[in-house]
Amino acid sequence: MSVPRRLAFALLMLLTGVASAAEYRAGEITIATPWSRATAPAARSGAGFMTIENGGTVDDRLIAATTEAAGRIELHRSVMRDGVMRMIEQEDGIPIPAGDTVTLKPGGLHLMLMGLTGPLAEGGVLPVTLTFERAGTVTVDLAVGGAGAAMAPMRHGAGHGN
Repeated sequence: MSVPRRLAFALLMLLTGVASAAEYRAGEITIATPWSRATAPAARSGAGFMTIENGGTVDDRLIAATTEAAGRIELHRSVMRDGVMRMIEQEDGIPIPAGDTVTLKPGGLHLMLMGLTGPLAEGGVLPVTLTFERAGTVTVDLAVGGAGAAMAPMRHGAGHGN
């Protein structure tokens, strides 16, 4: 990623208040601000969000995700069709182009946690293992924000690499 793009990325993190959020690495892939939303006690599904940067010169792809807190995780994209928001499974994974940043966010690309084993509680942490086609695997901790959160919760002092 070019210097101007790295500066823009850092500025975005500062402006959104997530500069202190956890950051993880797998090869040339950097994952920042992994988070989720709290769910109702009887909910069977949830979602995961994050920013994924490919600092390398070769394209990569997020091909799978797993957690003990759900029966399975699917990679999804939300799209508006005929006035209805629909989630489409990304069966070939989520491309992470070389030198680019991909954001998993509400209303767009996201992890869909299916068959939750229990509710996701605000203030909690949800370990999720991501698998990339080239970079391999990395486990990230999704910070659980409020049920209607539109962005990652603040996590002061957090941050480490894998």
